[in-house]
Amino acid sequence: MPDWSYHPMKRVLLDKMSARKGREFIHHSMNSIASMPGGRQLIGFLGHMKPPDELQKKIGNTVYSSPIGLSGHIDPKLSGMLAFQELGFGFLEIGPIVLKEPAEQEDPIRENNTILFSNQQEKVPLKLAMKKLLNYPINVPVVARLDRHVGEREWEVILQQLIPFVDAFILTEEQMDTFVSKQEERLDCAFYIGLHAEELETGINHPHVDGVVLDAPCRINGGYWCEKQHANDSLIQAVKQMKMEHPDWTVITSGGVETPEEGLKLHQAGADLVMLSTGYVNAGPGLPKRIHERIMSEQNNSAPKRVRTSHWSFFFGLAILFGGIIAFFFALTRIILPYDEVFLGLTRAELLQVNPRILAFMSHDRMALAGTMISGGILYIQLARNGIRANMHWAKIAFHSAAIIGFLGIFLFIGFGYFDWLHGLYWLILLPVYLLSLKEAKPVNGSPASRHGTNDRAWKLGLYGQLLFVMLGFFIIIGGIVISAIGVTKVFVDTDLSFICMTPEMLDKINNKLIPVIAHDRAGFGSALVSVGLLVLMLSLWGFRQGASWVWNSIAIGALPAFIAGIGTHLYIGYTDFIHLLPVYFLVLLYVVGLILSYPILKRKPK
Repeated sequence: MPDWSYHPMKRVLLDKMSARKGREFIHHSMNSIASMPGGRQLIGFLGHMKPPDELQKKIGNTVYSSPIGLSGHIDPKLSGMLAFQELGFGFLEIGPIVLKEPAEQEDPIRENNTILFSNQQEKVPLKLAMKKLLNYPINVPVVARLDRHVGEREWEVILQQLIPFVDAFILTEEQMDTFVSKQEERLDCAFYIGLHAEELETGINHPHVDGVVLDAPCRINGGYWCEKQHANDSLIQAVKQMKMEHPDWTVITSGGVETPEEGLKLHQAGADLVMLSTGYVNAGPGLPKRIHERIMSEQNNSAPKRVRTSHWSFFFGLAILFGGIIAFFFALTRIILPYDEVFLGLTRAELLQVNPRILAFMSHDRMALAGTMISGGILYIQLARNGIRANMHWAKIAFHSAAIIGFLGIFLFIGFGYFDWLHGLYWLILLPVYLLSLKEAKPVNGSPASRHGTNDRAWKLGLYGQLLFVMLGFFIIIGGIVISAIGVTKVFVDTDLSFICMTPEMLDKINNKLIPVIAHDRAGFGSALVSVGLLVLMLSLWGFRQGASWVWNSIAIGALPAFIAGIGTHLYIGYTDFIHLLPVYFLVLLYVVGLILSYPILKRKPK
């Protein structure tokens, strides 16, 4: 669940539920999606949250794909464990682990948008932990925190059961002295002492310890607690102190992070791993990704900027753009070309004598196709110049996914037995340009970076703008699929026939090749819409970050030709049925409001 869907749902639904019910609803929902065939790939597509390779690190014998992990406070029932692996986390904490099912525990509560946890923290019975670890494919390291009241006999059972599945344990100082110090041989996992940052003492020395986990300072409120304000500052000081005393120890923090900037500061202070806690709930599931991008922006400042060539990708977009302009010219003038007349056995003048609205209807499909091609050309050019050239892997995926769908659309042209040789020749000329652009983009594998470090108003408004653009891209794709399906099946909708004032049978009697010509235009227009919809969707999903003004410009300028052609052609020929045009009006509304809401975040330059 990306931030652009999480925050609207949080405001409308989750904040009206109890903290526990809201938590379990969202975790079960995400886990259900992740459990479906292709569900994990869908989560990856929507969020694009995989950590950059540059952030991978090895601690002991364990490889962490990211230094950002999730605290066990967030998912004590382990109900979202499968989905969290797809949200950019490098590791997961489970616990506090107890041997037996605990007595009923107090639920967390929400007070003034602050989550308060019971002093009797929700515990994870060993049976539940083993069930999840055995049934789920676990692709990230797991760190298990022991309940502070676990005794020596319980520890032996827990250790025996969890050791094959767990990469590290978090214990109290007493447990470390009692359990770990008595181990006859070194186990193949790490042992960390759990400490509160505000209670940190000097002179901690345990020969069997690999490091510490520093919990954010808390404020007690009756039988509940929450993180203190400025917990991040306290954690930073504790991390620095611990690194000075024990430079070889692994230092992990838990909590105290609600913004990318706070995550970066802990990383820069020397924290080897950072676990997100209540700040993750407030900021949203995109927080790990945003911290990755903030860290990457600092690393990129000290490294030379990698620029890739994008000439062939640019030429591909330019060719699509010029093809659309040429098609638009013909749609406004001749409408049907000489080879269309040869196939039909009718001239343009003869068609006008039969029914002038037939040519007007064909013009409306061809103008709409031309406008869509022009929009697609602009988006391809922008992705080439600003995405592929900047070594962005996501831009390469967006560019080539849409291009391949566009090429496959040629097979829809022959749905009714008419192959437009000019279209075929155009694609044939375009194919080598595309193949060269594909080869050119092969080494493009960079990860995005962003200097945006806060959860400010511009960011929150931008999430709603992003949601509208995602909806825009999705509905354009659905519209393209529907139009393509109509083009290769019944060809016309009822409002089309009302405008032409003829039935399909009447058209067929005039000329049995007329419907195939109309069908090939319609199917081609539908496939072009699918391709452009994919470009808008992937730009919206993966390109949104502060200062990415080219993304805003791409959608603002790129969508205009399609909308102008889509509405203008209907006005031009007098086909103004409100119901027929209602989907286009709805898309324009999404487009305009999306531009307004996303303007502050995309057009504002990072400081």
